[in-house]
Amino acid sequence: MVKHNFYAGPSILPREVIESTADAVLNFNDSGLSVLEISHRSKDFQAVMDEARSLFHELLSIPENYTVLLLGGGASMEFCRVPFNFLKTKAAYLDTGTWAHKAIQEAAAFGEVDVIGSSKDQKYKCLPKGYVIPADADYLHYTTNNTVYGTEFLEDIESPIPLIADMSSDIFSRPIDVSKYICIYGGAQKNLAPSGLSFIIVRNDALGKMQRHIPTILDYKVHVDKESMFHTPPALPIYSALQTLRWIKKEGGVKVMQDRAIERAELLYNEIERNAMFEGTVVKEDRSRMNICFVFKPEYVELEKEFLDFTLAKGIVGIKGHRTTGGFRASCYNAMPISGVQVLVDAMKEFEQKHVK
Repeated sequence: MVKHNFYAGPSILPREVIESTADAVLNFNDSGLSVLEISHRSKDFQAVMDEARSLFHELLSIPENYTVLLLGGGASMEFCRVPFNFLKTKAAYLDTGTWAHKAIQEAAAFGEVDVIGSSKDQKYKCLPKGYVIPADADYLHYTTNNTVYGTEFLEDIESPIPLIADMSSDIFSRPIDVSKYICIYGGAQKNLAPSGLSFIIVRNDALGKMQRHIPTILDYKVHVDKESMFHTPPALPIYSALQTLRWIKKEGGVKVMQDRAIERAELLYNEIERNAMFEGTVVKEDRSRMNICFVFKPEYVELEKEFLDFTLAKGIVGIKGHRTTGGFRASCYNAMPISGVQVLVDAMKEFEQKHVK
């Protein structure tokens, strides 16, 4: 049975990325060695690192005065590494959900944190509105896509101060103006590669300005100077990330990824709105293209398990909502084909025909 993978992360990857990564596990670059055992100092692996970082620059039009880092860890590691490197006295943060809140908690250990906007009182069903960005803050931090609640900033924020963004779950899904940011980071396990890898895009001249001691492993400048090779990098996720980057380029680049994301989201949101059994959980203008959240209308809530079993029998996996929100969540990352979304939409229609007379 064909499986349609809607998990929020670790999540779907292009089939050819999985296959080429599997091949490299058995025989990397015809070396007779596995990518799991190759030296990260070898010429073969250095070529992987160099090409991956180069494709980041090419696909996102990253200016020359920025460095791309590929480091072991996940976005949660960057929640503390960001303020370590950039928070001198005060930073502004937007609270848009679970991961933004965790970033705020970490930053509070390094200086004043001004939470200038939050949608917590509205159960994160929308993005904050009407906030004022303080001119005296070192940076404004925000999470561009919120996987738990299904909201997303679909354009870069206009800000009088430098921006820092966690783009774990929507990187490469739309064009971004990197020049507005001093740092963009994320975990790879949603739209790029297996877990265990972080990507960081950092503006070089924003580093090295802190008076505090920064532990070597947490100092972005050290990693920039060592070209992501200060310590042993996670070779397998980096190799897989390279395959994904090659795939994005082959498919036509980030603009094509954006067009597909819009098409997938419109297809599923239209069915949620049409279907008599379901309703969305996010205000229309703030809905995520990556993580589409919806629930049963109150009169059908008792059918939730039946619907999950019904869709699972059709090969649809990973649509159960986050444990803190319930309901359903269909994660539609770059590798999700429109045909997979159509299978889910058809299942929703069939379930409606079964239960709504």
